[in-house]
Amino acid sequence: MSQEGLREVEHDITIDAPADAVYRLIAEVENWPRIFPPTIYVDHVERGEGQERIRIWATANGEAKNWTSRRTLDPRALRITFRQEVSTPPVAAMGGTWIIEPLSDSSSRVRLLHDYRAVDDDPEGLKWIDEAVDRNSRSELAALKSNVELAHASAELTFSFEDTVRIAGSAKDAYDFINEADLWVERLPHVASVRFSEDTPGLQILEMDTRAKDGSTHTTKSYRVAFPHQRIAYKQVTLPALMTLHTGIWTFTEDDGGVLATSQHTVVLNTASIARILGAEATVADAREYVRSALSTNSRATLGHARDHAERRR
Repeated sequence: MSQEGLREVEHDITIDAPADAVYRLIAEVENWPRIFPPTIYVDHVERGEGQERIRIWATANGEAKNWTSRRTLDPRALRITFRQEVSTPPVAAMGGTWIIEPLSDSSSRVRLLHDYRAVDDDPEGLKWIDEAVDRNSRSELAALKSNVELAHASAELTFSFEDTVRIAGSAKDAYDFINEADLWVERLPHVASVRFSEDTPGLQILEMDTRAKDGSTHTTKSYRVAFPHQRIAYKQVTLPALMTLHTGIWTFTEDDGGVLATSQHTVVLNTASIARILGAEATVADAREYVRSALSTNSRATLGHARDHAERRR
């Protein structure tokens, strides 16, 4: 601690990948939800030469938080500095630096520095931040190491797709149908039960039991970030066995013909579960098709009901 009330900590990890590749992965914040477990969603507010403002939604000690940060990117020095503009209590101020150091042509050391203080320098608040920073830093660095080192292997396992319907209605009505997930038990036949909360406007927790085509049910939990009446981004934190990651975004775009409503998914397959779920002879391609079919079936059903809802309200 270099001055009263200010905490300075450092975490590091060695990664078997070139330093410039590691830097690019950290610099591209759009990918953070699939790289870093605590990150729910990241949105650019401003972008300029070497400077940017981003909004981050992430979990800390099991609680969903959001904040805005400024970042300075220096690809030559392989450094990225960040500073929260508006912190969320108990954090009064938070900043730090990513430093990527080449160890060889194929390995690097990543150092993650943080400095922070608690609101009113409260000891309990500082303890909470200590625990959150330590947990998230270790999680982020471990995930970064895994993601970079397995980049080639995971290329086949990571895929994205989307389903789109045209709606002769308003974006607001279609958006409201997706946003009001607490009503899905009444509105969607494949949803068996829902636990929904939104203590902070626009930041939602959705846990639900859904029915598959074979009649079985499975439970998923997601954090959702809502932007009325344009999009709802989400990240699942309780996943079916065949996935190690599932993020998505619902978007609503008005044009002269009405509304285009889209459900986009990004998935990373869990190869360890393929044989158990689909049989010993099943391939990665089989798992991709199975997961895509299951997610698309539910997405198309939900979009269809959203279309009916919006068109009835014209």
